[in-house]
Amino acid sequence: MKILTRNETARFLLEHDHFCILTHRRPDGDTIGSAAALCLGLRQLGKTAHVLRNEEVSSRFQWLHEGLTKEEAEEADTIVSTDVASPGMLPNGFSHLLGKISLRIDHHGSATSFTDLELVDPASASCAEVVWDVLALMGVKADRPIAEAAYVGLSTDTGCFRYANTTAHTFAVAAECVRAGARTYELNQELFETNTLGRLKMQAWIVDHMRLLQNGEMAVCAIPRGMETEIGVTEDDMDNISSFPRSVAGVCMAATLRETADGDVKISVRAVPGFDATKVAVKFGGGGHKGAAGASLKRPLAEAAQVVEKAMLEEYANAKC
Repeated sequence: MKILTRNETARFLLEHDHFCILTHRRPDGDTIGSAAALCLGLRQLGKTAHVLRNEEVSSRFQWLHEGLTKEEAEEADTIVSTDVASPGMLPNGFSHLLGKISLRIDHHGSATSFTDLELVDPASASCAEVVWDVLALMGVKADRPIAEAAYVGLSTDTGCFRYANTTAHTFAVAAECVRAGARTYELNQELFETNTLGRLKMQAWIVDHMRLLQNGEMAVCAIPRGMETEIGVTEDDMDNISSFPRSVAGVCMAATLRETADGDVKISVRAVPGFDATKVAVKFGGGGHKGAAGASLKRPLAEAAQVVEKAMLEEYANAKC
């Protein structure tokens, strides 16, 4: 495995063609926005580029990949992943591509290498920022579609610039997105200011059922799949729901567990500075950032909640709000 600089990555992309871009399972705004921005930038340079269709992309973000996707990777494709921290984060339908992925562009410091070449910058708040820099080095002229794709990525991974991972570079890229025509007001309204009734009902359920530990400095909430069905929430409603327990006053670290359709339990950990969410997630084969990390477990929900709570207590013993 060779670690590339931004300049080396730009040179690699300029030297290749016929790109197929991969996103991760349960895709968020960063993986989707990064893939779209990269695809659009490569096409602007006259290259053949597609995003491999990820059937898990929710309706909230599907517009970003309109006209960009294809169903299968081809033998001649140069395959690039965006915002994928480990092979376990690839959707099940993408796993056959392991060993064929040429380049990984990412920003997760806690990650598992699975490509020969990678550009990983843990100092960046989002993968979209890294992609933005590389496109600029390639001579891509940012237009509104590229800017909006990048803005979705960087704004969602920073909680609309509220999280501790937000840097001066994040704001600089956001400003460039505005100059390129991104409709930031409309995007912010859609992504951060609009709640469905289903989402509000789920938040109310979480308030009634989350466990507060260590005098209210830790929170754990395990959400049965049947409850999601009963309330009638969609994946869009549940997007970033894991940040809600952490928003309770006094909570320094929170974990949200959800049962998935394939029988796994998805773990999402959120933490304030001074705590490290990755130290919890890596115990279960996951990863991420100090402020936000995740993993999956193949255990019953109640059992998964117990082992996650234990891991959180171990991290709590080493840190303080």
